Amino acid sequence: MKTAPPFGKDMIPKPLEVSTKSHDHHAMQRPWISVNFAISADGKITSAQRCASGWTSPADHQRLLDLRKGADALMVGKGTLLADRMTLTAPGRSVQPLRCIVSKSGRLPKDHPLFQKPGGDIHLCVTEGMGEEMPGVTLHRMTLKKFLESLAENFSIRHLHCEGGGELVHALAEMGAVDEFHATLAGHTLFGGRNAVTATGIPAAFLSQSLVYELTHFEPLAELGECFVSYRRKI
Repeated sequence: MKTAPPFGKDMIPKPLEVSTKSHDHHAMQRPWISVNFAISADGKITSAQRCASGWTSPADHQRLLDLRKGADALMVGKGTLLADRMTLTAPGRSVQPLRCIVSKSGRLPKDHPLFQKPGGDIHLCVTEGMGEEMPGVTLHRMTLKKFLESLAENFSIRHLHCEGGGELVHALAEMGAVDEFHATLAGHTLFGGRNAVTATGIPAAFLSQSLVYELTHFEPLAELGECFVSYRRKI
C-alpha cells in the first residue's frame, strides 16, 4: 500500500460542508478535524483509573508535537486537559494555534498550566452549564456542533486537531466529524479493565453507525514496541 505523510497544512482542505448524520439533510460548516491517540495493545487509551500520559516513547511525544504544528486550533476535553496538565502549544510556531477546551460545566482551576504558559487564545465551550467567566478566556455556551461551526465561520479555523478524550471523540464521530485519525499503537502496554476508555469512550458505548477510513501512513518501530499509523475518512 502506498503511504503518504500524515500531516501538513498543504493537505488540509477548506472548512467542510458535511451532513452530521446520514439521515440529516442540513449540512454544517466546520473545520477539517484530525484526532490523535496512543492506544494500548488491548485497545485502551488509558487505564481504568485514568492514568496521565507519558506511558509511550519520547518518539510518540515528538509526533504529538509535530501533529500540532499543522493545526489552526487544538481541542481537548476538560478531563484530558486536567489529567495530562496540558498547555496546548506548538513549539517552534510564531503564531500559536487557538486552544479550545470542551466541558459540560465550564469550571477550570485557575492555577492550571494552561493559564501560565503563553500560547494561542483560549476558547472554552460549555455544553451544559453556564461556565465561569475567566480573564483571557473566550466563553462559548453552546453545543459542540455549534462550536465547530463558530470556529470555522467566526475564527477562520480550517484545521482543528483534537487530542481527546474518548468521550469528546465519540461525540465528534457521531457527527461524522473525524476526518483523519492518527494513532500510536503501543504493543508494550496492556491496561485491562472493563471501564478503561477506548478512543471513542467506554467500550460498550458503540457508535450508532460505521465509519470507513483508509490507511495513509504505517510506520512500525519494533525497537520501541510501537507503530505510528494514520487513517483518512473515505467520503
